[in-house]
Amino acid sequence: MSQTALIICGAATGAGIALLVRELVPSAPRLGPALRRLDPPVVRPGDQQARRTNAAGAAWAGGLAERMPGRVPSADLDLLHQTPEQFFTNKTALALLGLLVPLVPAVAWLLMGLPVPFFIPAVAGLLLAAVLWFVPDWAVASEAAKARTEFAHAAAAWMDLVATRMASNVAADQALEDAARIGHGWAFTRLQEALLRARTEKSSPWQALADLGTQLRLPVLNDVADIMRLSSDDGASVYDTLRNRAKSLTNELLTAEAARANADSEKLHTPAALLAVIVMIAMAFPAVLNIFSI
Repeated sequence: MSQTALIICGAATGAGIALLVRELVPSAPRLGPALRRLDPPVVRPGDQQARRTNAAGAAWAGGLAERMPGRVPSADLDLLHQTPEQFFTNKTALALLGLLVPLVPAVAWLLMGLPVPFFIPAVAGLLLAAVLWFVPDWAVASEAAKARTEFAHAAAAWMDLVATRMASNVAADQALEDAARIGHGWAFTRLQEALLRARTEKSSPWQALADLGTQLRLPVLNDVADIMRLSSDDGASVYDTLRNRAKSLTNELLTAEAARANADSEKLHTPAALLAVIVMIAMAFPAVLNIFSI
């Protein structure tokens, strides 16, 4: 009986650890939901019940998000295409997991006949739940920082393409759209969506870029918007300005990558130094032991 209980507790602990690792490790977006967002299916009469179920789930998640304390990183979530409901649902699930994980070894000890004070799993559960509550915040901030760096790389190439199109006597708004259509990836998709929305709403594309940069906290889009607005207002040639901004942005990204590589190289020296110290202690230990034994 006790061996069976230990096996069950071990399986439950392994499942909890696997769930935690799955939440922490970033995964690729699913193709099906992404395609459905781009081209939503036609609703049939028989799908009304499913729509009501999804609406009820969204309403429950929205109510949960409104009641949960803490700041909502709206810009980061928008950049990662996540909703606040999903964000707070992950936080709540991880917090509940933290509360339940300490109960597994406590139950195992009780089944083996070992006395376990109640406050030990309670305090451990509260501490673990408090730590896991902030794990989605750290994950979202980290993924958003990587996404902004990736967007900056795409923006540098996009500005070069815009400058090349404008050098061919193409209008500024048309050059922005043509350059955005040439590129691939999620960054160019966001640019295409912003420019298409501006054209549909009959507004200026640089204002749409400025709004997108403010919304997602991407300063490079505000810079592009200012440069293109100068071309529209004064009729000035912005070819050199765009190329210089793209070159400076590329240099900034390369400098940041070099600094990150140097920091990673410095981290590699610590294990080597620790290993050398351990080898020196192991070699000197017999001699020191002989000295004290004399």
